[in-house]
Amino acid sequence: MKLISVIVPVFNAEKEIEKCLKSILNQTYKDIEVIVINDGSTDNSLDVIKRTIGEDSRAKLIDIENRGVSAARNLGIKEATGEYFCFVDADDYIDETLIEQLVPYTEKDLDIVKYKAVSVDKEGNQLEFFKGEVFEEKNGMEAFNLLYADDVMLQVPWLYLYKKQYIIDNDFSYPEGRVHEDFARTILMILKANKMCSTNICGYYYVQTDISITRGNDDERTFQKSMDIIYHYDYITKEIEKYNLDEDTKINVKSYLANNVILEAGNLSGENQKKYIKALKTRKVFENIPIKNIKQLIKRILLKIDVNLYLKLR
Repeated sequence: MKLISVIVPVFNAEKEIEKCLKSILNQTYKDIEVIVINDGSTDNSLDVIKRTIGEDSRAKLIDIENRGVSAARNLGIKEATGEYFCFVDADDYIDETLIEQLVPYTEKDLDIVKYKAVSVDKEGNQLEFFKGEVFEEKNGMEAFNLLYADDVMLQVPWLYLYKKQYIIDNDFSYPEGRVHEDFARTILMILKANKMCSTNICGYYYVQTDISITRGNDDERTFQKSMDIIYHYDYITKEIEKYNLDEDTKINVKSYLANNVILEAGNLSGENQKKYIKALKTRKVFENIPIKNIKQLIKRILLKIDVNLYLKLR
């Protein structure tokens, strides 16, 4: 039986972490290790973690000063001893059969296995099932080209089972000190994969509360977060030039990146929005929207005339 590592970054999740950890420790597949990174929580998360994992030898608690979720994920990957690993956010939880359903795919020596999520409220009532392409073994380019247009959960790091050696060999560490780390790495992880599949297994519960609905949207840092997206955009557009991508895939990647950074402008206003849009224009981001039909032509024209108008009409 293969050991599967489950990495749980925790920051101030005292109300949610017990349910999260129990859903992992109660997996029907028992050959797991649970690596819990307490990222400098200032509430009672640490006490709840200790009480929940108790004497379970499969659980490892690492308590660090607050360094952010990227650092916590990187440390979890480093400490993981399983051949494959996955992430679970501290305020979410997973179905108790999830790992058991995923294990057969590890026998195929895949670099990445994608599964599906459903959003739920705090009582567990289903709100939305996140659809997406389902396919057997594909290479990274094929996988991206199937996923990028319709899978709204493409970027999130917690909907994939990763082969650890693949992540280590390609140095896919998350950028520390910046946000939107999922935008920065998940696309590259997919594109470079030799073998990947996307399953119809739905076992991740993405919990929506008054706080989690706007996760990551701290008003005081909105502009800096937006500029982090620009930073990642610059990095990815340069990095993919090192990849052996065909022209159609390059067009699709750049289109995907452009759409993401353009939509971010809708989170800004006033002078910050003007500065952000200027950064987009400097990079000629709008030119990465392909013109394959009338709809895309209209979109390109609107973006050149007025980004705000496009966002309102979208």
